[in-house]
Amino acid sequence: MTSEQANIRIAELTQQLQAHNHAYYVNNEATVPDAEYDRLMQELIELERQFPALKTAFSPSQKVGGDVQSQFDTVQHEMPMLSLDNVFSAEDFAEFDRRCHDRLLDERELSYCAEPKLDGLAISLLYENGVLVQAATRGDGQQGENVTANAKTIGAVPLQLSGDALPARIEVRGEVIIPKADFDAMNERARQRGDKLFANPRNAAAGSIRQLDSKIAASRPLSFVAYAVGVFADDAIELASSHYQRLQQLKLWGLPIAAELTQCQGVQEVNAYCQKILADRDSLSYEIDGVVIKVDAIEAQQQLGFVAKAPRWATAFKFPAQEEMTLLQDVEFQVGRTGAITPVARLKPVFVGGVTVSNATLHNADEVARLGVKVGDTVVIRRAGDVIPQIVSVITSKRPDDAADIHFPDACPVCDSAVERVEGEAVLRCTGGLVCGAQRKEALKHFCSRKALNVDGLGDKVIEQLVERELVHDPADLFKLSKLQLRSLERMGDKSAEKLLIALEAAKQTTLPKFLYALGIREVGEATALNLANYFKTLDNLMQAEQEQLLAVDDVGDIVAAHVQSFFAEPHNQQVMTRLLDAGLQWPDIETIDSPDELPLAGQTVVLTGTLTSMGRNDAKAKLQQLGAKVSGSVSAKTSCLFAGANAGSKLAKAQQLDVEVKDEAAMLALFEENGL
Repeated sequence: MTSEQANIRIAELTQQLQAHNHAYYVNNEATVPDAEYDRLMQELIELERQFPALKTAFSPSQKVGGDVQSQFDTVQHEMPMLSLDNVFSAEDFAEFDRRCHDRLLDERELSYCAEPKLDGLAISLLYENGVLVQAATRGDGQQGENVTANAKTIGAVPLQLSGDALPARIEVRGEVIIPKADFDAMNERARQRGDKLFANPRNAAAGSIRQLDSKIAASRPLSFVAYAVGVFADDAIELASSHYQRLQQLKLWGLPIAAELTQCQGVQEVNAYCQKILADRDSLSYEIDGVVIKVDAIEAQQQLGFVAKAPRWATAFKFPAQEEMTLLQDVEFQVGRTGAITPVARLKPVFVGGVTVSNATLHNADEVARLGVKVGDTVVIRRAGDVIPQIVSVITSKRPDDAADIHFPDACPVCDSAVERVEGEAVLRCTGGLVCGAQRKEALKHFCSRKALNVDGLGDKVIEQLVERELVHDPADLFKLSKLQLRSLERMGDKSAEKLLIALEAAKQTTLPKFLYALGIREVGEATALNLANYFKTLDNLMQAEQEQLLAVDDVGDIVAAHVQSFFAEPHNQQVMTRLLDAGLQWPDIETIDSPDELPLAGQTVVLTGTLTSMGRNDAKAKLQQLGAKVSGSVSAKTSCLFAGANAGSKLAKAQQLDVEVKDEAAMLALFEENGL
């Protein structure tokens, strides 16, 4: 690339990055995913490295954030609020560590302070004699916006510090965030009101803290986590010489810090910590996009100093992006086991969340309308953990002239039966029932799945062949299959056929909860199936139950009760169940208990966390429920006990903080054994 070409490209990148910065920092809108922004910035930095004469003081590579909003008073930061440079691999961090050693002229292993990189809005809190007197956003790093009134509405921000010996003047820096669960609940309330949804917790936090009306900020579930000390002035109190210990001082003064904060000795411990946080990423209560790593010794930080926009003694280890941009090439419609017709976006393949994604769910017609998405659009997709990829937004500025509207079908794309939309539901459904090959296939896949009858060897491809060859029409037909019929299937030899017949025979020994779940009754998941089985004890009792009896069961409301009654009233379903029982399906009787209060864990709320080695999380949950426990997904003061498996993370830390009883997997297994589970 020539200098002239580089100059043109630098101008293009500068214009794009400035526009993205303005949208992100000023309008609280993300116009591109973080990964795309990082790519543009890295390209600019590399060009400026190759052509240093083209680098200017006004380059986006030299700026921290966006402009200051005019409607807020301006706050001049006494000490600049800088951003961080990034590393993206263990090799990158090793190079960062080498540079620190070279500048410090010290070969000894460095101690680092590490914590999750929270995805929120950076602010500073100024306390004088322990009283909060000012809060300001980072702004452009030199000056920010005065958001004191809004910060005072945040429950995690103390208006007055705790303790007897308080500094005369201290500036605390940290991140305003919205926890995931609170964000989801807030968006659900907005959805019910028909309001616009927030794209992500970061945008919601930024938009909330910068409201002119502090009542709006107060209505949002904002939280705060401290990560540094800025300005400090006190002759009588001395700050610790370690960054980690300084944060512990902040904690003693009543300021929240990250529960995952730790000290690491050397590169290997830092890399191990980063991998652990990456593994725990989806189970953390807040969004993160990496790990912040700081040289722990304050004296070493001072020696290392700063570059234009970032400290030399700190870096952010960025994790693989959970959001990416790609092209929506087409939309197809899939039919599920309950007849639900779901639009599926066919995407130009893109690497996101650690895998290559080419499909994403669009959920239903309401979601398509909310997104305003069209075929041909450039879209932002998100994939977190094992969650099905989904489209979260459309980049309308990239919409081509020939973008096409998405039209939902009037007839089932599989069996051509009419489709219907039930009042109060967002989904379209095929009315074909078992006439529809797609529903038949999906119903059989569900019946044989691990959480249902758990038929080993009866995978999706085998079921599809059985249905397509008209060998199986309903679940009962599975138990009539012969070795000859199975051998006729593709890739099914003698040994495989024999194994499958043995697995089908073994599947006949089940439990009533698993049988009910396997039937695929709408809205009846594992927990509801367990509650129905424990309440009615027998299949006959359940089949004859009136609505009032069904409504007396935990987790059963009007809609579930109606689905259960409709299912058991359908003659075809009755015939299938009779044939299943005639084929030999059976389960042990459920012991009658005079009162639910007699169950060992009656009235207790328990939480599961970490990796279980002896069974799946769902199996453990089901057994705990059989013992009368309510199994919650989060730890609170009302939690009776936390069962912690290997690599337990934030839930364990919170339980310890709240003095909640913690038991290991062995104790849980012993409890199951004592009660015959």
